[in-house]
Amino acid sequence: MSLFDHLAAQIADLLIAHPVQQIALLFATALVAGMARGFSGFGGALIFVPLASALAGPRVATPLLLVIDGVMTLGMLPDALKRADRRQVATVLIGSLVGVPAGTALLALAPPLALRWAISLIVLGLLVFLISGWRYKGRPKLPLSIATGTVAGLFGGISQLSGPPVVAYWLGGAIPRATVRANLVVYFALASVISAIFYVSAGLLTSASLLLAVAVGPGYGVGLLIGSSLFGLADEATFRRICYTLIGAAALISLPLMDNLLP
Repeated sequence: MSLFDHLAAQIADLLIAHPVQQIALLFATALVAGMARGFSGFGGALIFVPLASALAGPRVATPLLLVIDGVMTLGMLPDALKRADRRQVATVLIGSLVGVPAGTALLALAPPLALRWAISLIVLGLLVFLISGWRYKGRPKLPLSIATGTVAGLFGGISQLSGPPVVAYWLGGAIPRATVRANLVVYFALASVISAIFYVSAGLLTSASLLLAVAVGPGYGVGLLIGSSLFGLADEATFRRICYTLIGAAALISLPLMDNLLP
């Protein structure tokens, strides 16, 4: 079989598993999630994962976001590596080495319906956490860094929602904002590599995942561009309220109880 025939067969299999209507809805979901991240800097995963899980299942949605977000943010890594506090990133990653495999095991083995409930409830819990505005106020400490990394890794492994715990830990402390931003970029990049390794070993990240990412990923990229261009048209508080509303709506719509609302 030639390379072209092999690719054609994979595309045919993809369309059987994910009809055109579903791919279009995933594309639209990625577009909205990308816009949220583009104009506010957060919220992309919190919007995409619950809705995509309701559309295609958690075992499709989570690896899909891993690939899309990893590729779209790769260009930020070289500059971040120069500015990041590598020791702080490394200590949080130690915890992630425990949390990510545990979350991956749950994603691979738990019943899909239970996973959907868990993801929706995690998103709602993280939304309340974000709205509360709580931040850790002290300097990073080794035990807290490892604990934060473990929680973030667990959320990341099961749903790629590792952001809020790490952001809350670093953003409120006595660390310059530029360093925090660089730390986050490097952490997410390396945590994505860890997730990818365990996803592949668990059979969650496959060639079909990559092919679906090619179809859906451009929506996320376009959303990032639109969101970035909208930044500055309203104050930050307005954008945050919009994002919180979108996250809450995504979590509620994705609840299994609301399945009759989705195609």
